[in-house]
Formats: sequence, C-alpha cells, structure tokens
Amino acid sequence: MAKELFVGIDIGGTTVKPGIFTREGEKLGNLSVPTPPLVDGRGYDAVTRGIDELVASVEAAGDEVLGIGLAVPCPIPADGDVKVVANMRLNLSGLQKALAEHFPKAVVRAVNDANAAAMGELWRGGAQGLSSCVLLTLGTGVGGGVVIDGRVAAGANGAAGEIGHICVNPSEPLECGCGRHGCLEQYVSAKGMVRVYREECAKRGQEPVELSGDTDTLSLFGAYQKGDEAAKAAVSLMCDRLGLALSIISGVVDPERYVLGGGVAGALPLFHDELEERFRHYVLSCSADTPIVAAQLGNNAGMFGAAYVGLLASEE
Repeated sequence: MAKELFVGIDIGGTTVKPGIFTREGEKLGNLSVPTPPLVDGRGYDAVTRGIDELVASVEAAGDEVLGIGLAVPCPIPADGDVKVVANMRLNLSGLQKALAEHFPKAVVRAVNDANAAAMGELWRGGAQGLSSCVLLTLGTGVGGGVVIDGRVAAGANGAAGEIGHICVNPSEPLECGCGRHGCLEQYVSAKGMVRVYREECAKRGQEPVELSGDTDTLSLFGAYQKGDEAAKAAVSLMCDRLGLALSIISGVVDPERYVLGGGVAGALPLFHDELEERFRHYVLSCSADTPIVAAQLGNNAGMFGAAYVGLLASEE
C-alpha cells in the first residue's frame, strides 16, 4: 500500500531543515544542512537531494510525497508574490518549481516562518486539537503567527502576524527598528527587556547584574528570582505591555489559545501569573479566560507547520 508523506522545509539564513511526516503528524526523520544559495539548479538540487534521502530512509518513493511546505523568513502576500527576502539568497518561485518538477505528485506551498510555527503548534504542539491560535516568539525580536479556522492568516501584504510591531506606547521617545515608536518589541523582546532593566537600574542608582550581552535575559530572570527590584520592574513592564497587546489581538481575532515561544518565553513559569493578570485587566471580559501557554515544539515548530501547510494544500 502506498504511503502518504508530507515534507516540511524550514529555510533559515544558516540552515535548511527538511523533515518528513505522516498524515497524522508523526515525524519520521529530518535533516539539517547549511543553507546554500537557493537561486539556481545547484541550490535547488541540494534541497531535493536532502528530501530524496529522507524518502529513502523510510523506504518510500518520491511519488508518495503528496505535499511540501516551505517555511521562509519573509512576508508571503496573499498572491504569493514575494517582494522582500532578507539575509539570504533565495529565488522562492524557482525553488517551488524545482520541487514540483522533482516530486510531481506533491503540491508545494510557501508560508512565512512564524506562521508556519503557529501551524506546527496547532497541529502537534501547544494548541493541538484547536482550530485557532496565536503564536508569539519572544526572542531577540518578536515574531508572531495567526491561525484562524485551521488556516494561516497571511494578510494582503504578508504582514499578518507582525505582532511585535503593534503599538503599545505611542509616547515612547525611542525609535523601534521599524522606524516607528512604542512597538511591543521594544518592551518584550530579549533586547527590549535588557534595555528596560538597565534603565531601571540607572533610575535606582544600582549596578545591573553582570550581563553577557544586550539580549541576556537569562541573567535578568536570575536577578528577578533573587528579588532585584530593577529586574522586577522590567518583567512587570513586559507583562503589562504584552498583556495589552494580547488584549488587542483578542479584540480582533479572539483565538482559542495564545502560545508563547522563544528564549524569553522559556521563563514563562516565573511571570505567567502576572501576565495573565495584566491580560485580564485589559481584555474584553468575554475573552478573559483565553489560555496563555508555552510552545512545545521548540526549533522544530516551523518544520512541523510547513509540513502541515503542505498537507492542507494537498487536500484543496
């Protein structure tokens, strides 16, 4: 009996991570290889060879691959016409065509990497069994993915899920990397939290704990656990701004669950109660009980989600 296989490919600036899955979401195998320039046959062949290797490892044939999803770090507009790709050489349409030719039974779809991660968490992670969720990745910056009725909300310009640039403080004097002021990312990203912590230390005339760099929230949360007042202030501001942003999202899409991933979210048990309290303070009462949980798939979420997008595309 022929297998039904689906491939998810997480394309990053440094690595390409293809994985092969069953229809039920069981990961049968995966690879991680340095990202080649994906602009011509040589680069495309490197990706198809990797998938061939995975297919062979599960004793299957290429025509048993029915769907392939590509998670890419750029906006994917509704019409699929990608205009901006940063930090890598990628001809997305060329890669999609090469994959479709090599795997003729497969439907190939591209999805923004944060949206792919949200789909992964919906399929097999922190939002499994639901039809809607919003994922926020709290790392050096802030990314997001929105899933409604089991489908990614990409937006007309590919900007749906740019949660890090929701304005939560119009009076903020510092400029965000996007050129605007008061974006969520300025307070809840690792970089933003460390900045706020240093500012709070300066206000109090205290020396900050030793930090390994501008994104060292591990040391910040360590200070928080030891009662450092400046660290407490930074975490409280983060919870307040994030709670406000989640309340805004609830007023627009009202997801069944919020899923938090990324390095900052690794400390969720430390600040979950305060975040939940601030969310409930701001949100419309009918959405106040929306759960806020930790992501479960880690760095594999994009791979899972891309495969799921490929699976759904094969059923259209």
